[in-house]
Amino acid sequence: MAGNIQYMQQGMDQNPSQIGMGNETEPLLGSRARQRRSVDTDMRQNHSVSFLVEDSKQEENPANIHPHVHFLTRSLSTANIEDLSSDSFSSRPNITTSHSQRSSPRILGTFSGVFAPVAMSMFSTLLYLRAGFVVGQAGLLGSYSQLVLAYFILFMTVLSICAISTNGALEGGGAYYMISRALGPEFGGSIGFLFFVANILSCALYTTGFVEGFLENFGKGGSFMSDDEGLSTNSDWWQYAYCTIALFVCGLICIVGGAMFARTSAIILLVVVFCTITVIISFFVKSNRIDVDIPKTNDIAWANKTGNISDPTAVYTGLSGKTFRDNIDSNYTIDYSTDTTMSYATVFAILFSSVTGILNGANMSGELKDPSKSIPKGTVSAVFFTFCTYLIMMTLIAGSCSRDLLINNYAFLQQINVWDPFVVIGMFAASISAALGNLIGASRVLQALGNDQLFWHFLKPATITTNGGNPILSVVISWFLVQLVLLVGSLNKIAPITSVFFLLSYASTNLACLALELASAPNFRPTFTYFSWHTCMLGLLGCMIMCFLISAIYTSVALVLMLLLVILLHFRSLPTTWGSISQALIFHQVRKYLLMLDPGKSHVKYWRPQILLMVANPRQSCELMDFCNDIKKSGLYVIGHVKTGKLESAVYDPCLEETPVWLKLIQQLRIKAFIEMTLAATVPEGFQHLVRISGLGGMKVNTVCFGFYDDNMPQDSLLKRKTHRQRRLFGSTERREDSTSGNVLETFDSPRTDPGKRVSQYEYVKLIKDALKLQKNVFLCRNFQLLDKEAILKPGNKSYIDVWPVNFFKPETASYFDKTCLFMLQLACILTMQNGWKNHTELRVYLCVKSWSENTDIKEKKLSTFLRQLRIQAKIKVVCWDSAMAALGTKSSADEPSHVEPVLDLNAEGGHSMNEFASKPDSYLRAINTMLQDNSSHAAVTFMYLPQPPTELDDQASYVQQLTKVSDWPQPTVFVHGLHPVTSTTL
Repeated sequence: MAGNIQYMQQGMDQNPSQIGMGNETEPLLGSRARQRRSVDTDMRQNHSVSFLVEDSKQEENPANIHPHVHFLTRSLSTANIEDLSSDSFSSRPNITTSHSQRSSPRILGTFSGVFAPVAMSMFSTLLYLRAGFVVGQAGLLGSYSQLVLAYFILFMTVLSICAISTNGALEGGGAYYMISRALGPEFGGSIGFLFFVANILSCALYTTGFVEGFLENFGKGGSFMSDDEGLSTNSDWWQYAYCTIALFVCGLICIVGGAMFARTSAIILLVVVFCTITVIISFFVKSNRIDVDIPKTNDIAWANKTGNISDPTAVYTGLSGKTFRDNIDSNYTIDYSTDTTMSYATVFAILFSSVTGILNGANMSGELKDPSKSIPKGTVSAVFFTFCTYLIMMTLIAGSCSRDLLINNYAFLQQINVWDPFVVIGMFAASISAALGNLIGASRVLQALGNDQLFWHFLKPATITTNGGNPILSVVISWFLVQLVLLVGSLNKIAPITSVFFLLSYASTNLACLALELASAPNFRPTFTYFSWHTCMLGLLGCMIMCFLISAIYTSVALVLMLLLVILLHFRSLPTTWGSISQALIFHQVRKYLLMLDPGKSHVKYWRPQILLMVANPRQSCELMDFCNDIKKSGLYVIGHVKTGKLESAVYDPCLEETPVWLKLIQQLRIKAFIEMTLAATVPEGFQHLVRISGLGGMKVNTVCFGFYDDNMPQDSLLKRKTHRQRRLFGSTERREDSTSGNVLETFDSPRTDPGKRVSQYEYVKLIKDALKLQKNVFLCRNFQLLDKEAILKPGNKSYIDVWPVNFFKPETASYFDKTCLFMLQLACILTMQNGWKNHTELRVYLCVKSWSENTDIKEKKLSTFLRQLRIQAKIKVVCWDSAMAALGTKSSADEPSHVEPVLDLNAEGGHSMNEFASKPDSYLRAINTMLQDNSSHAAVTFMYLPQPPTELDDQASYVQQLTKVSDWPQPTVFVHGLHPVTSTTL
């Protein structure tokens, strides 16, 4: 293997020079790039060795297998993370093993790690405290509809959770981990934050429900207390103090760790199931009438008591057909805990907020032995179990309890139970366990957010863990935030916003699964197959509709908050190794629309430049690359580079190594371009490859741009270019140098310092001729190292874009326009339409005449009319070129009679071969150059006519030399040659 590496290094060092086209030709990479390439090659070879070792020694201890191999093995077979030695684990890519990010031991199974937490969270306060409230307000039919709707949304979301969780290795962080790795860091981070908030609100909700039931039993006048005995309930601050104590106990349990939480949940679940069975039995055992006391916390009922009238009560009838019929329909009244009138949406919000625990099992993903198996089985079974329990409970309540009892006493079940403490125990157990589940879920999501460092280092403390991997500080932070939410007070006040945040979290889960399904990625093949894009879409729509029905204000605020977080995270340097679903969806849609893009249906009205810019060394072509980016007008922009050599002399394609560096360059320059590189024996051969392969389907290049072939020494424009990124954060602008500029600068070789060139004049002319043979428009750019865009766009500055639509090498055709003239005008007009250029430049079109006469005015007027028909805003400048024509010694069409006027000749063979090249004397060329400098010395860019290259070899050297003499002035100049119609005067 070492020999292979040595051979590779020798092959790359002996690779011939890499040549492209820019201002001149240069090798692409220097010794530093080759050295880095050697290191990368060595790493790949080492990885290959590790996989071969793993294949040949499958029975070895996992600790002895290479970490990359074992990471893949554990992903597929769920090997315990403890099997890894500390050294191998620390070398695993993208995983840190610091004390602050140590993983928790995976010890939980399906029942204790998923089923119990999910079932307990879904029982929560609804089972004993709000089941009667829902039936009393919405009626039995309304309760059924709300229960079915809630569980329909939950079940659709569960299918999405199961699909995502069985599509690969699931680490800690639960729902956040699944969503962030599916949708990408921007959406994953914002949705993870919302899910964290939802868990905080839900924990506060269940803690408040626990204290509410506790006070109705042990407060003054409670079920187990007399009017003068029991806990004080005179002030909301007393209730807040009791909530604080309950939350403190939950915090202590969570600090102990996930295993303690799982063991606690499993035991509590058994207790709740037993207590629920006693409740169901009590409906059949207690068939006589019972007067149930109204709790003193019901201020509305007790306010109606006057004089010596007995304490208010409500009737439990036992199972009765009449009671069942009375409770069929809805009867929305005032909720005595909030003093607000209920509606279908508000009751649904209370019901839904109590059954939002379907992700509690996924939140424990970091501690599950086999998350991909435990999460689907445990979650689905818990959902069906709780649904059946609620269905039975609501039916029995509607058939045995009067409407007055249901709306005036939320804790009535204990007074009709065979033994009152059973209901009290079940109520406390369900509420406190649900609070535990959400508190530990919030801490795990916060820890995952901190580990990913999406929000800079603000969440760094949340990653600190104990030796067992329990995020102790994350638990403390979550506990503190829940403590703040408890200040809201009533359970029914916290319920709507809790439901909204959970519904948005579930909507995002369905969205993630829907996106994965629609992207049709081959690697999305979950082992759980009982889902489709229809179930994802139904779950997504159900969540969003109910969000707005519950509270349009809360939903709007949550969505705006999520949008702000997405924008904030977009300006962060986020990890790209996760894989973003947006890229998969974009690929899917782009492929579909490229197939729909029919080249046969293209029309000149919708023409736009599709540019291939040939670059030799980007360090000397930054201004030109930026200029082409401005002139592309939302068209295809490809930067091409030719490396000379043979593939046989290299171990692998050298273009693959350099493409990422070019991508960094265009990102640094902030241009919207694609990179195409090819390996060929000569530059002209490679250029033909690039012209043919650049683009795809109906989106192919139609214009080629070259740098100019002259004797000017190239400048290091990348070195002198000051690249800054501006960010507006909290009203202030942060300006800092791009961190990637140094790496890119070191990768590419410096511009040449010797006068020698690697491409001859004949090869340069051949490139132009080949482009025209391939039916591509051509423009050559000279002196663009002098283009100072910052000076042009400076406030208060006004520059010009000049167009000379005349072939100076065929002056007798000065009164005619052809496709090249139109193409020249189109490019200049596009440049004036771009942001920045539009407000700081003015387009000028020059009309060359012999002398001022009536014929001159006619020509100017006709040219003005023609420009108006093309909707080109330009100023016409009439120039007398008598001195130039005198130097030529012949007469132009300007000397002809006045009836000869400018015409539009789109046919190159239509009597005037105006696009041809004819050699002219130096005196004439100097006169033309002087005329150009006198009129366009203050122009930002000057567009000139590029004649077709001659076919004779003797004339090709003269062709380049005479173009050089005409444009020999220190201003950016563009020579243009067009082949196709690019303008339209029709609607």
